[in-house]
Amino acid sequence: MSKKLTVIPEQCSGCKICEIVCSIKHFGVNNPKKAAIRVIVTYPHPVMRMPVVCGHCKVPTCVEVCPVDALCRSDGLVKLDKNTCISCYKCIEACPFGAIYAHEDCEHPIQCDMCGGDPECVKKCPKGALRLIPEAALGESKRLNNVLSYTQMKEIEFYEKGEKKIIHYAEIGKEEL
Repeated sequence: MSKKLTVIPEQCSGCKICEIVCSIKHFGVNNPKKAAIRVIVTYPHPVMRMPVVCGHCKVPTCVEVCPVDALCRSDGLVKLDKNTCISCYKCIEACPFGAIYAHEDCEHPIQCDMCGGDPECVKKCPKGALRLIPEAALGESKRLNNVLSYTQMKEIEFYEKGEKKIIHYAEIGKEEL
């Protein structure tokens, strides 16, 4: 079963270690702007730290717009053939997540290659905000959070035939059907 690089933004501290290890692994330099992952931080309110990295989409728009077929999806990954790439950067514009990058020192777009299946960013993330999980488990944490959010509610407000009704959790099972 294939695995996907998953981001858990609530656990990201914004340390940007992922950017540093990625640039060192792929370019041999400590230059976060040469990383295939970027941590976007918003201030002042709400403070949000969100690592942005290629999701290797099942139907990648970057592959569809490449005029020379330098990008292809193979073995669950979107791969860039640098020998074919003409550096038009249409892939950067097409990515709906903004997860393909350009750098003035680099001849080709910078896109995550998952470090050959063992991503350095996952290994070095001190907070566990980056994880490699089986595709079948995608969305599991969101499903669980959704269910748990209901347990915090004391009542549900809804409309039935134009009439406002409230169900109190202590009364569940006593409402009229």
